[in-house]
Amino acid sequence: MLEPTGLDSSAPPPAVRPRTRQRVRHLTRFARLPFYVQLLALASLAAALPAVHALTGGRGGTAAVFGAAALLGLGLSVLIGLASVTAPTSRSARGQLGTLVFAFGALPVLMAVPFAIAHGATTMPKAWFEMVSAFTTTGATVYDHPGRLDPSLHLWRATVGWLGGLLMWVTALAVMQPMNIGGFEVRYARGIRETDAGLDRFLRAADPRERLSRYTIRLAPIYAGLTAVLWLGLLITGEVPIVAICHAMSTIATSGISPIGGTTYGASGLAGEGLIALFLLFALSRATYSRGLLPDDKTRLIEDPEIRLALTLVGAVTAFLFLRHFLGAGEPMGQNDVRSALAALWGALFTTLSFLTTTGFESFWWFGATEWSGLPTPGLILVGLALVGGGVATTAGGVKLLRVYALSRHGQRELERLIHPHSIGGSSRESRRIRKQGARIAWIFFMLFAISIMVVMGLLALTGVQFETAMVLSVAALSTTGPLAEVAGEFPISYAGIPDSARAVLAGAMVLGRLELLALIALLDPQIWRS
Repeated sequence: MLEPTGLDSSAPPPAVRPRTRQRVRHLTRFARLPFYVQLLALASLAAALPAVHALTGGRGGTAAVFGAAALLGLGLSVLIGLASVTAPTSRSARGQLGTLVFAFGALPVLMAVPFAIAHGATTMPKAWFEMVSAFTTTGATVYDHPGRLDPSLHLWRATVGWLGGLLMWVTALAVMQPMNIGGFEVRYARGIRETDAGLDRFLRAADPRERLSRYTIRLAPIYAGLTAVLWLGLLITGEVPIVAICHAMSTIATSGISPIGGTTYGASGLAGEGLIALFLLFALSRATYSRGLLPDDKTRLIEDPEIRLALTLVGAVTAFLFLRHFLGAGEPMGQNDVRSALAALWGALFTTLSFLTTTGFESFWWFGATEWSGLPTPGLILVGLALVGGGVATTAGGVKLLRVYALSRHGQRELERLIHPHSIGGSSRESRRIRKQGARIAWIFFMLFAISIMVVMGLLALTGVQFETAMVLSVAALSTTGPLAEVAGEFPISYAGIPDSARAVLAGAMVLGRLELLALIALLDPQIWRS
């Protein structure tokens, strides 16, 4: 009789098991470190990517700068981690939110140091602005000509933006959702404890570090996997490798960072823009990637209010722009005009979706519509799309689709009450959440957003920036849509043409737009400080 081939229970465990347990212990120790130490370590480790890229390209000086930055950053992380490993860590949400604010204030300074040294011909304020813009996924740049930068520096900008997007994915669910801010206040207008007792008990019992670890483990592979798939897709369509990876990172993070000035100059053509448009859908709603992470997220994707509103807006704006150019053409269309019309339709569709998600990529055929009809493209429409923004708990900025949906539903309900005083509102749980309290809080946020635009415009005016320029730059910064400055005004606006003081104001506005004013107000709430 043949002997069984399975392992004998009395045999010693395989040699790989102690190693596996050791890796788990290392990950557990890393997860127990303070949040700011983890962020510093990950940012330092990311500097190895441009270092390797520069080394393979024969640019030893750039590789040495980023390699040294990675080693020094990791060494500093180890020292801070050893010094704080036994220190008591705050279990309150205030501590995690405060660390998030600190990260957007301090990490860009550290990221700007290797950028400035590797560039060699720039100033530290410009490098700092570049890193703030990238880390907040805004994508504004002071380098109007992409060829002025080393390809590895473009890769570093895209990597910083990609890390900023991942940070928002994780902290939106791990930090902002338990605090009922960041757009979640619309659905949970009465507070979490009154809507889902089980979810409330879970959030109260879970340690903040445990939530961060759990969501990072769940979301990071999805985030990286989507980026890798898009990168491979762009390579297949004929894109240059460095351009493909930068565009893939910038699409998933909605940063709009490009080493060639945007998708307009890409080699992948229509196929590449189609792939990018497909992956931009992940910035329309968290339901595209977070199903199963929250107990109450059971709505089908087609029934998600953010997805439906986004498709409505994209369809309506695209149809308006196309009909405007179609009627402006005047003469009957020939065969060439039909191709131009279809190209103009795609250009409007892609650009509309891109600015709604606050990415800021323009289609190659966007300006072709102007040549076809002879009519200029209204940039004010793109400003409105960027103000609306993408979905809650995504990498997109702006007011957010869910807040706009709450306001529209409230307005529709009020009109129905005027026409039919005895009408009955929706009885579903989603309708009850958003109908009244959610709309009120969404309106408050909209007013705070408008006040923020006025304040930023006033500060820019004090630095000598003209009114129209200040308006466009304020909206671009607060909605984290940096490329908006190139297309929204009558003439393109250069970030390099404004003083350093104005760029400092815009950098603060980018951080404010990324974190949202409600999050900063929450830090001043006495109840949060007592929790």
